Amino acid sequence: MIIGRKQEIDILNSTIQDDYSHFVAIYGRRRIGKTFLIREVFNYRFTFQHSGLSEGGLKEQLFAFEASIRDAGGNPTKKRKNWLEAFEDLKDVIRSSSEKKKIIFIDELSWMDTQNSDLMVALENFWNGWASARRDVVLIVCASATSWMLSKVVHNKGGLYNRLTEQIHLESFSLAECEEYVKSKGMAFTRNQILHYYMVFGGIPFYWGFLEKGLSIQQNIDKILFAKNAPLADEFKYLYASIFKNPENYIKIISTLATKKVGMTREEIIGNSGLANSGELTTRLEELESCGFIRKYDAYGMKKKNAVYQLIDNYTLFYYQFLFDKPTDEHFWTNLINTPLINTWQGLAFERVCLEHVNQMKQKLGISGVQTEVNSWYCKADEAKGIKGSQIDLLIVRKDQVINLCEMKYSNSDYTVSADVDSDIRGKIQDFQKATKTKYAIYPTLVTTYGMVNNSYSGNIQAVITLDDLFI
Repeated sequence: MIIGRKQEIDILNSTIQDDYSHFVAIYGRRRIGKTFLIREVFNYRFTFQHSGLSEGGLKEQLFAFEASIRDAGGNPTKKRKNWLEAFEDLKDVIRSSSEKKKIIFIDELSWMDTQNSDLMVALENFWNGWASARRDVVLIVCASATSWMLSKVVHNKGGLYNRLTEQIHLESFSLAECEEYVKSKGMAFTRNQILHYYMVFGGIPFYWGFLEKGLSIQQNIDKILFAKNAPLADEFKYLYASIFKNPENYIKIISTLATKKVGMTREEIIGNSGLANSGELTTRLEELESCGFIRKYDAYGMKKKNAVYQLIDNYTLFYYQFLFDKPTDEHFWTNLINTPLINTWQGLAFERVCLEHVNQMKQKLGISGVQTEVNSWYCKADEAKGIKGSQIDLLIVRKDQVINLCEMKYSNSDYTVSADVDSDIRGKIQDFQKATKTKYAIYPTLVTTYGMVNNSYSGNIQAVITLDDLFI
């Protein structure tokens, strides 16, 4: 059963409804469900399917490809030395097929692109010189190395330029889709419990498959991450190694960003990581961003050269805070319930979840149809200007000249706006107005789990968004 993915399913189904050949690229980070989606949509029926090897040079990749040719009914007559020759065998498989539409599925294409191979030349020749001239081929290529897919296939500047007929960027599940998944498995978790698991693993479908009925969320997390022989105990090591060749410098960037919640400028990354200021650093930052591990944002009203890079991957952040030192307690997470450590983590993790559900927040605010920009903002103290220094994690800047200044507060009950919180919010607004000289109206907006207690300070809050609203 496929949860969500309606638009993606419609796109894939449309490729077999007409009399034209299609070239489809599907990309998204590891564990996002690309292979599962393709197999389910086409009912596991392919004229040819193959997955690249995570390890191995050209010789090993070609051997595995020829084995897949034989599995598809082909009969290679001799050992192939390069991809141009190997794709000739694929043509023979297609020619001999009686299927109305020949569905060709090549998974983990990036792993097949070994050093000095002619893979992209062969793929270009196969599509441009042969398959596109037919009316019955659906070529689907897929890879977890999002940056590779974007540079080599989606934004190819050579012979494959503008040759894709469809492209699908498969994204994480929303909270609502995770709730649908949980219910489909017959598990009864509250929305707050679903949020708790989401704050650890994000909306990556693969991770949700480890949930076990009959265990609490805390018990599940212990079993999955902290228990002896936990299935995801070494996930971090494999996560980055499977996406990036030579992942060490990528991890150096990630580990540097993990030390500062609000993120760092490029110069700060260089200063704190020891990495050189080079084009390679630019490429690595772009690749980490395209894979969804970090986000790059321009603080409202500031120059683009001051762009901030922020680590936003839920699992990676959880790893650095709780898994990096490998706790030996098999009930580590359950034993942390209601401690200051976990309460602080919940507050920060909730902010990230909110950043992933801005569209749901806009829907609650009734501004889905209004053009908006989503920004963060910060300023340092400036006594001469009367600025105390502020950090605002989420601004929804609207075309109707209103800015929703969002305060994201995790709470186990209705949230109480105290005198200190009210003062903090007013201080942020004053700093923002002085520093940016904005003429827009600023609406303090509370995003919290359950709701807001009415008191003498609550009237200053212009809108309240609850956890239920994030499940829209």
